[in-house]
Amino acid sequence: MRWRDVLEPARMARVAIVAPSARMRRVLVEVADSGLVEPERFPELPPGPASQALERARRSVPVMARSTSGAASAPAAGSEPTRHGPVLMLQAPDIARLEQAGDVDLLAGEADLEQVRAGALEDGSVGAVAGWCPSRVVSGLSDRLASNGGAVVRLEMPKGDEPPTQMAGRGAAGAFQPLVDTYATVAYRDINPSIVAGVAYMAMFGMMFGDAGDGALLVAAGVMLWLGYPASLKRLRWAGPFLAGGGLASIGFGFAYGEAFGPTGLVPVLWLRPLANATELLAVAVAAGAGLLAVSYVLGTVNRWREGGVGNALLAVSGAAGIAMYLGIGVVGLGWYRHLDPLMLVGGVLAGAGGILGFAGFFAQSAGSTGGAVQAGVEMFDAVVRLGTNTVSFARLAAFGLTHAALGSIVWSATAGLWHRGGVVSVVASVVVFAVGTAVAFALEALVAGVQALRLEYYELFSRIFDVEGRPFRPWHVPTYCSEEVP
Repeated sequence: MRWRDVLEPARMARVAIVAPSARMRRVLVEVADSGLVEPERFPELPPGPASQALERARRSVPVMARSTSGAASAPAAGSEPTRHGPVLMLQAPDIARLEQAGDVDLLAGEADLEQVRAGALEDGSVGAVAGWCPSRVVSGLSDRLASNGGAVVRLEMPKGDEPPTQMAGRGAAGAFQPLVDTYATVAYRDINPSIVAGVAYMAMFGMMFGDAGDGALLVAAGVMLWLGYPASLKRLRWAGPFLAGGGLASIGFGFAYGEAFGPTGLVPVLWLRPLANATELLAVAVAAGAGLLAVSYVLGTVNRWREGGVGNALLAVSGAAGIAMYLGIGVVGLGWYRHLDPLMLVGGVLAGAGGILGFAGFFAQSAGSTGGAVQAGVEMFDAVVRLGTNTVSFARLAAFGLTHAALGSIVWSATAGLWHRGGVVSVVASVVVFAVGTAVAFALEALVAGVQALRLEYYELFSRIFDVEGRPFRPWHVPTYCSEEVP
C-alpha cells in the first residue's frame, strides 16, 4: 500500500455512465452489481411505478418472501421469512406481477434502479447518468460495461462540489479508521489521521491501564474477537485490533510500573511505581499530552493549508497561529523555569505573533468593525485559555493510572492478608477475593480508561485536526439476481 493510500482519501473522478437508451437498463444493472459508482440521485422527484408498488407490497404482504426460483412463497408457521435485500434482473420484470407475488426484494431493486435512472440525461438514443467513482477503477469499469455498449466518461471536477471520501480499508489505517469515523468523516482534501490517532489511543489507554496481566487478557480477547469468536460477537470483529493494541500497550506500561494483576511481584519495575511516584507520573502525563497536542497542531496546519491555502493555514488557531502560540507559551515556561530571560523573550515574541495571526483570522471571519473586533478578542481569549486547559487535561492519564494501581494494591493486600492467615478457609477466601477483586477492577478500569482515552482523542486532538467534515462515499450496490426467470 502506498503512503498516499494511508494518508489521503482515494482519488475520486466525476464520471458519466453513457449507454444507448435501449441498453441503459443492462448497463445500469451492471453498474449496480459492481458497487463502484455513487450515482447522482434526485430524491425530490415523485416516486415511480416500482416505488409505489414496493410501498403497497410492504403494507399488504409483509410476510411474503421470494423462494429460490424467484416466485413468492409464504413462510412456514412460526418462522421468519428470509430477506436477501434488493436485487435486480437483467431483463425488466413485470412490476404488477412482482407486487402480486409480494416480492419485495426485486421490487426494492427496481425502485432503486428507477430512482437512479430518473436522474439520467437522455438525448434521443443515448443516455447518461452522472456520479462519482474511484479514479483507479474507471478504466476497468469501462471495460466491463463495453460488452453491453456502455462506457465510463470522465467529466471535469465541478467547482464548489466536494468529492465524497473513501478511505483505505486495509492494514493499520483500516483497523483504526473506525476511531476517526465515529468523530467525523475525513474531508476529501484532508490528511487522514487514523494511524496517528490509533497509536495515540493505545498509548493513552496503556498509561491508564498499565498492568501486564490485565493487558495479556485484553490481547487474548482482541485476537479471539478478530478471529470471529464467539460467533455471537462476530459483528464486532472490527474492535479486535483496538483490544489487542490496547492490551499490548497495557503490557508495556505494566512492566514499566511493575504491575501484573496488581503489585504481585510477577514482573520487575522497569521505570517507577505509580503510587510511590505520583508527582513524576503526573508531570510525564502532562508532557506527553503537550507532545500529542503539538502533533495535532501540525496535522491541523496541513489540513488548513489543503482546505484553504496558505492564508487559511497561517491565520487559523488550529493551524500556524496555534502552533506559534503554543510553542511560544512553552518556551516562556521553559525560560522561566531555567531563569533564562532571552528564552522568555523569544517565547513571548512567538506567542504574540501567534496571537496576532489568530486575532486576524477571527476578525476576517466576523462582520468587521467594532463588533467584529470584540468578537475576535473573545474568541482569542477562549483559544488561549483552552491551550492551558487542554494540556492540563492530560493529567488524567496519570490520575487514572494511579486509580488502577490503587485498586490493584487493595485487592492484592487483602488477598495476601487472607493467605498468610493459613487454614483451608482463609486460602479459599484469598483466592475468591483475588479473582473477584481482579475481575471487578479489570472491568471498571478498562471501561474508564477506554472512555477517557476516547475523550482526550476527540476533544483535545481531533478538535484541532478537523475543521470541516466530508461526506462518505456511498457506492450503489444492488446484486444481480442469477435467474433469468421473471415471476
